[in-house]
Amino acid sequence: MPATDRLHSERLFHDVQARLRSATFELRPNELRFAEDSYLDHETWIRPAFARLGDVRGLRVLDYGCGHAMASVVLARKEAEVTAFDLSGGYLAEARRRADSNRVDIRFVQADGARLPFADASFDRVWGNAVLHHLDIEIAGHELRRVLCPGGVAVFCEPWGGNPLLRFARRRLPYAGKGRTPDEEPLGPTHLRRLMDIFSRVEMRGFQFLAMARRVLRPGRLLHWLEKSDRLLLARAPVLQRYCRYVVLTLSA
Repeated sequence: MPATDRLHSERLFHDVQARLRSATFELRPNELRFAEDSYLDHETWIRPAFARLGDVRGLRVLDYGCGHAMASVVLARKEAEVTAFDLSGGYLAEARRRADSNRVDIRFVQADGARLPFADASFDRVWGNAVLHHLDIEIAGHELRRVLCPGGVAVFCEPWGGNPLLRFARRRLPYAGKGRTPDEEPLGPTHLRRLMDIFSRVEMRGFQFLAMARRVLRPGRLLHWLEKSDRLLLARAPVLQRYCRYVVLTLSA
């Protein structure tokens, strides 16, 4: 799909999502306020991924494809100087309301990840959650590297496509929250190699090998056992990380 069509498709999809969400906040605006732990623990990879950013106090941090901006709020609470961008004007409207409701100062910008409106070396840290897989990884990677300062670090949480059974399930099986844009695809080894050509160091850690079943299971003893088993298996057999549902990528400039 041509870049202009892809851009329009992505913006439209996320604007519709944001519009559906906005009805909830019109009825219950108090839900815009949230405790930090509710974001950091809503998926198993978020808290450990945030830890890869280190102490962000006083640092210039970019929330890359900020969406609802819960990460932006957490970063601002940690006393970072936060800039957040998103392609969707609808999501940015929600993001601004969330920042106001949580009484934090965040600079919001509407932008495309392939053409960032920021000067070279503008940021010490970059955070992104489920966004790189919507983009041309090579174009986005070079733009990301350009805006990172020397010694800067970017951390991204992304769906991973290395497990053939999971690929089948994503294509064929029904589950909550399955909606996606026509051009997005989970990252894989080819994407990883392209990032390794751009950044001085790329680290990958997989999450949810057995516990990917949480997409269809309710919280309970079985899910707790699967998550505990994952911690043991992935520590003892790192090769299994290539079959996980999600990966955390740490990109060093």
